[in-house]
Amino acid sequence: MDLFSHSWQRAWTGIGAAGEGGALFAQLKAAYAEPQRHYHTLQHLDECLAAFDEAQALSEHPHAVEMALWFHDAIYDVKGHDNEQRSADWARDALHLAGVPRGSAQHVHDLVMATRHTAVPQGRDAQLLVDIDLSILGAERTRFDEYEQQIRREYGYVPGFLFRRKRKEILLGFMDRPAIYSTPHFHAALEARARDNLRRVTE
Repeated sequence: MDLFSHSWQRAWTGIGAAGEGGALFAQLKAAYAEPQRHYHTLQHLDECLAAFDEAQALSEHPHAVEMALWFHDAIYDVKGHDNEQRSADWARDALHLAGVPRGSAQHVHDLVMATRHTAVPQGRDAQLLVDIDLSILGAERTRFDEYEQQIRREYGYVPGFLFRRKRKEILLGFMDRPAIYSTPHFHAALEARARDNLRRVTE
């Protein structure tokens, strides 16, 4: 069984959803394979799920965190400003329909909203989810550089000078935080390399 199937079945069953969820699983995989995506793809999802596999013990509600990873970039319109909101709403509504308790479905919704990265995450589940989503910043140099190229392709319609300015603002926002990673696990593993990567592309 591949990582996608194993992760989905574990999260779906664990959170209390009825049935196998096969149709939703297929919809989500298709979403991450949409042609406008270059970074927010199945590659990114695979990397997130692999990181979760190693760190799931750090969460309070691991099935909710894993399900939130599946949905965190489910909607990705490169010109949209409400992707996280729409993804979070889709998650909550789909889980409601599958019989998941309202509290658990809302928790998944709130976790997806934490990936807007507008504030430092609060609570163990949100901290783990956000650290996993940001783990690309601390990737090995070759992968980080590929990531930057993938982001540029997603925003290919933006003029180069404007993209560089906006991208620098975003990356400096992470550098200005006292810590990029909230969990001791990811901080120890990735903080130094993430800062090296960010410094290299913003100087």
